Amino acid sequence: MRILILSQYFDPEPTFKGLLFAHELMKQGHVVEVLTGFPNYPLGKLYPGYRMKLLQRENLGGIRVTRVPLFPSHDSGGFRRMASYLSFAGTAALMGPWVVRKPDVIYAYHGNATIGVPAWVIGMIRRVPFVLDIQDLWPDSVTSSGMLPAKFQAMIPALEAWCRFLYRRSARIVVLSPGLKRVLMARGVPEEKVEVIPNWCDEIQIQPGSARPEEESLLEGRFNVVMAGNMGRMQGLDVVLEAAQLLQGPAPQVQFVLVGGGVDRPRLEKRMASLGLKNILFLPGRPMDEIGALLHRADALLVHLKDDPLFAITIPSRIQAYLAVGRPLLCGVRGDGAELVKEAGAGFCFEPECPEALAGAVLTVLNLSTEERREIGRRGSEFYKDRLSLSVGTKAFLRFFDRTLSGRSQFS
Repeated sequence: MRILILSQYFDPEPTFKGLLFAHELMKQGHVVEVLTGFPNYPLGKLYPGYRMKLLQRENLGGIRVTRVPLFPSHDSGGFRRMASYLSFAGTAALMGPWVVRKPDVIYAYHGNATIGVPAWVIGMIRRVPFVLDIQDLWPDSVTSSGMLPAKFQAMIPALEAWCRFLYRRSARIVVLSPGLKRVLMARGVPEEKVEVIPNWCDEIQIQPGSARPEEESLLEGRFNVVMAGNMGRMQGLDVVLEAAQLLQGPAPQVQFVLVGGGVDRPRLEKRMASLGLKNILFLPGRPMDEIGALLHRADALLVHLKDDPLFAITIPSRIQAYLAVGRPLLCGVRGDGAELVKEAGAGFCFEPECPEALAGAVLTVLNLSTEERREIGRRGSEFYKDRLSLSVGTKAFLRFFDRTLSGRSQFS
């Protein structure tokens, strides 16, 4: 099978379905090609070694990667972010049909709905089906994140109409959670057109290692609750500051370790200083191959999202990585994410945006024996291996692609 992966983001950028997925597909006997943009996520700046030009081809371990230009941005401003999405959609649609070889199927990674433009255009010109992997529900996520300024709210009906068109034109759709499937069905997508395939994590990059020497002393002798990844408004991390304030007296050994960057980090650091908190440690972002050392160094791993109905139908990607690492999870997410943690028996769920609930969950894990914490972590890692791993997910995708090709006219 010849598979075209179409995604605005691809390695060396952090992405869920990137080079690891492409190599696994190739390992299982398939020809894979990638059409993507120039790497700039998450800081909105081109990665070292890259410069913007009309076209660039690379060979990444046997995977042919074609990059087309885009406006690099990932800041909090909705206008610049939308310019980034639309610029890639435009160049990929204009150039894509002529710069990639004809595939059997197009796999479009839907981090944003604009990816549907090149997916539809390339599919129409090359006469091949495209499938959508919906990670981010539009326009819901746009409005919840505040990315769309008030003066552009009139665009929402147009975005809704575009998404309906995209759902109709795609051969099939894959989603990461049962909740997303229910929403799409409520919006008129046939049940048999939608498949649930959970995300996996980057299993290579989360292997154990040694923490940076200058950071090891900051972790030593503390009960470290670690959260690694983006710190944006949707994460709602004021709850961490307020829980840390509650725990300063009763559990001085507890330390929250927040690793990474994001648009909300400067504000959080400023507020931490104003509260005089000494039990929160902010660490800078780092290459993915260094993240594993910190995750394995944790006593518990934290995932939290704001208490928004949109987040109840998704599963934050951190959950898969945390399960694979094998440490107890503290899950401040409603809906499908919480259900996954409960099903795995891998940690404790608490009410989102409630500092008292987070502090209580931390104390619960703190008061367990080392052996009890180890057993919770073991259950999580076994659940990940059996149900969520790269190997399991790739086989599910290949079955999905086969059904797409065998029934390609069913939904057209």
